[in-house]
Amino acid sequence: MRRILIADDEHNIRNILEFSLHAEGLDVIEAENGEQALQKAIDELPDMIILDVMMPGQGGVETCRLLKEDARTAHIPVILLTARASGDDRKAGLEAGAARYITKPFSPRKVIEAIGELLGAAR
Repeated sequence: MRRILIADDEHNIRNILEFSLHAEGLDVIEAENGEQALQKAIDELPDMIILDVMMPGQGGVETCRLLKEDARTAHIPVILLTARASGDDRKAGLEAGAARYITKPFSPRKVIEAIGELLGAAR
């Protein structure tokens, strides 16, 4: 079963994503911040990581950059999920190594489609 790590400081966002991903037959690992996400990614090596950009402490862009710099996690596709929709924010996220940049409010279907595309490409 494919495992997806979701890091978001908003419990409701994690719940929505977890419910939607479980319905698609995916296993979910949760983290509340970037530091937890980085450690869980190293420990559990999920198939994909979804990071909120704006989390207390280490944000999603910084976490993505650190994941991509670590040989153990560099291969894992990252989706950034954020309320920050400016072109500069998108550019920073993609330059940090994110495969997708999805803005809030988001459709769970859009996230699932992006996961399908990225996991299909990773096979």
